[in-house]
Parts: sequence; structure tokens; C-alpha cells
Amino acid sequence: MQNTEELIIETSHLSFAFSKGQNVLDEVNLKIPKGAIYGFLGPNGAGKTTTIRILLNLLKPGKGSVKLFGKQISEEPYKVFSQIGSLIETPSLYEHLTGLDNLLITANIRNISRNRVMEVLEIVGLCSDGDRHVKKYSLGMKQRLGLAIALLPSPDLLILDEPTNGLDPTGIIEIRNLLLMLNKEHGVTILISSHLLSEIEKLVSHLGILNHGKMLFQGSFSALQKIREAKSIIEIGTDQNNRALMLLEENNHLVNQGKQFLEIKFLDIYQVSAIAISDVELSAYQ
Repeated sequence: MQNTEELIIETSHLSFAFSKGQNVLDEVNLKIPKGAIYGFLGPNGAGKTTTIRILLNLLKPGKGSVKLFGKQISEEPYKVFSQIGSLIETPSLYEHLTGLDNLLITANIRNISRNRVMEVLEIVGLCSDGDRHVKKYSLGMKQRLGLAIALLPSPDLLILDEPTNGLDPTGIIEIRNLLLMLNKEHGVTILISSHLLSEIEKLVSHLGILNHGKMLFQGSFSALQKIREAKSIIEIGTDQNNRALMLLEENNHLVNQGKQFLEIKFLDIYQVSAIAISDVELSAYQ
């Protein structure tokens, strides 16, 4: 990411430990530009939720600093956090009340108008279900209601921790489409944590990959794709590797001969078709 971009979230040398000498986070430097959908990836236990809790001032960093909207968290905290909506894992809802009542409770506490309540119900697609008790909602509907609560203050930044956990494919698609709409039509910057690259890559513009508390990669999704392509190889094993090597080189493929397999740098799907044709030639030779 370029330094000229306006950063909504910026951490510097962020470290944290629940017990002395056992860092959960180690020198994490997040840089999330305005207007991005930032995928925060890593296996369970990598430190994603801890990072999010620090960003939301629910935990204090052991070392390092956090800036939101260009300001330290300690500067005007009310103003900073009034611009943020968040959903950490499963939303806490009053299941014996209706979806509308759940929203009204939060709206009254935060002095938000009823008109905004109805707006967010429409945004998340729950207008027709607002008068239903939450205990009758599907898991996907509960997640959308949790998002509606997060959206009540019209946030500029939305922070979501594993929002598609436990959802069926339909629920995952609904949440994905909702987040894309919020980003494109409402200009909301989104930080979304997940352990599933296959799902996140359909959504994000930028990525950060965390493992054992350390950042392994940070940048645009297109930059990650280039790295993946550069490191991708096709492995071919035959009972005539020497003959296969000759055929592939005759067809201008750059091949390395490993101990068991022939290795070819992956370029594109058309290259795979050309290799398949070479395989047909090898079969004819046999």
C-alpha cells in the first residue's frame, strides 16, 4: 500500500501478551486505507480477535500505538468510536424480543432516531421480519440483525470478526453482497477477519495475513495474486520422465527435473492445455 493513501486504521509495532514472555501479537503494523475492504486472515489462534479488541479499546496494547482516522485512540475517544460499528463473532441479541425492538434498545441508548432504525432494517433486508421474534430468525438473519445494530450510528468504519462463521452458503452470499453494497454505495471502510481465504478473496481489495501474532503479508489483493502466481508450479509424474522432459522442452516449456516429478512454472490455464497435448503425444509414443 502506498504511503500517500489516507489510512483509516494504522498500528505501529503493536504487541500484546496475556502472560509475560508469550506474545499473542508481535510487532503488528496494520495499514488500512480509506474505502478498502480489508481481509484480516489467519488460522484460529493467530491473534486476529485480540487485534480487533485492541482496535476497539477493549484491550490495552502491551507495546506500540493505534491510530484510527489519523488520531491516537486516547485523542477524542468519543468522536473516534462514534464513527465505528463493530460485530465480534456472534451478535448478542435479545431473542425474546423482535428484531425491531433489539434495534430500538440500542438506538435509544445512543440517541439515534427511529427513522435510522427503519433505514438499517431496509439496508440489511429485514424490513418484513422486523416484527418477528429473534428466536425465530435463522442464523443468517441474526447475523444481519447484528450488522444492522453495528450500522445504526452510520459508521465510516465497520469492524467484523468472523461474520460468516456457521452460516450456510446462502447466508454467506447474503453477508458478502451486503458488505459489498455498504462499501460501494455508502463508502464504508470495512475490516473483516476470517480464516477462509477462499471466501475472503471474493470480497476484499486489500489483505493482511497474520500467523502466530506476526504479519506475513500486507498489501492489495492483486499483489497477493502476483506472489501466488510467481510461486505456483505444475508437477507432472510419468513412467517416462526423460521422454516427457524432451517433449515439454520441444514445446517451449521451462521444466525443472525434481527427484520424482517434472516441475513447470504455472503461467495460465492455456499452458495447462498445451501440457495436456504434450501428454497425448507421450501416450502415442508409448
